[in-house]
Amino acid sequence: MRPDLPALLDDVRTLVECESPSDDRAAVARSAAEVARLGARHLGTEPERIVVDGRTHLRWRLGAGPTRVLLLAHHDTVWPLGSLATHPCTVEQGVLRGPGCFDMKAGLVMALHALAALHDAGDVDGVTLLVTGDEEIGSPTSRTLIEDDARGAEAALVLEASAGGGALKTERKGVSLYDVGVVGRAAHAGLEPERGVNATLELAHHALAVAGLGDGARGTTVTPTALRSGTTTNTVPAAGSFSVDVRARTSAEQDRVHRAMLALRPVLPGASVTVTGGPNRPPLDAAASVDLFARATEVAMRLGLPAPSSASVGGASDGNFCAGVGTPTLDGLGAVGGGAHADDEHVVVDELPGRTALLAALVADLLAPRRTTSVAVLGGASRP
Repeated sequence: MRPDLPALLDDVRTLVECESPSDDRAAVARSAAEVARLGARHLGTEPERIVVDGRTHLRWRLGAGPTRVLLLAHHDTVWPLGSLATHPCTVEQGVLRGPGCFDMKAGLVMALHALAALHDAGDVDGVTLLVTGDEEIGSPTSRTLIEDDARGAEAALVLEASAGGGALKTERKGVSLYDVGVVGRAAHAGLEPERGVNATLELAHHALAVAGLGDGARGTTVTPTALRSGTTTNTVPAAGSFSVDVRARTSAEQDRVHRAMLALRPVLPGASVTVTGGPNRPPLDAAASVDLFARATEVAMRLGLPAPSSASVGGASDGNFCAGVGTPTLDGLGAVGGGAHADDEHVVVDELPGRTALLAALVADLLAPRRTTSVAVLGGASRP
């Protein structure tokens, strides 16, 4: 059975046209209702609705057995309400466009269609589909849900968009986030600047020190980002802060940077410094995905699809949480395209059926590794 491309596109359009910026709880709730409606139609059952701090997540537990395979997706996006006015959902010349289509509403639709095909074949016992609503802001209310579901699973498959050329994401850096705040002393910048303690200068010292914590040889980046300081142009700034984005391939590097961040001390006499924050997502180490990637390659060959390539990426996802609790995790199983979070966000339409077939067959293979009948549920799908 070949995935129905028009049906896939219709469902992606439905979700894209229901805008869901992460910081708008009402919009995320409306999006969750749309996802629940589609999911109930495809899977024959309503999801569990989980609302934490006003943010809506959905979970389908399929079959009577414990979770063996966790499928992970999110329905929130970075696009603010009204983005459809300037970035409408379109399908032209084999390319689907629209806010959030690539990251990651197409991947979510792929999961629903893949599981629907397996459901029709009676082969979904032990699958959990978790769809969260706050991934784009660091998963503050869904992390515990993700980690709890992942701990009991034999494998986690993440429907985030693919890397370049459709590559599966087999390694992701961990993320740490910090805020460095300083307090100085205000003074008139023209009359008596010497009586002040300049918070901007204090911040400059720390920004340079923090940037120096990066280590290119180890793949560690430490980037000062948003800077805030001062009140008026003729006042020595009394306070300020800047944010820091850290990406690291290993937990050891995260720990090294964390210790160094907490060790920051004032430079200017009379200034004080406070550092808040820490690790947000652990690394998804290549070891967590190596066996699943090999399995996906075998399944693709069995289906007559090209063998997937792999990629290591700096961006993090909820898959990092799954790997962090020790669950084998394969990421980037979603749509092929590009432009995540950007004006040219897009999905390559002709890739959707083959990717959906691969996902369904991989899930079936993980559930029944000694059987081949289930793998044929979406078998025979040739690459468009």
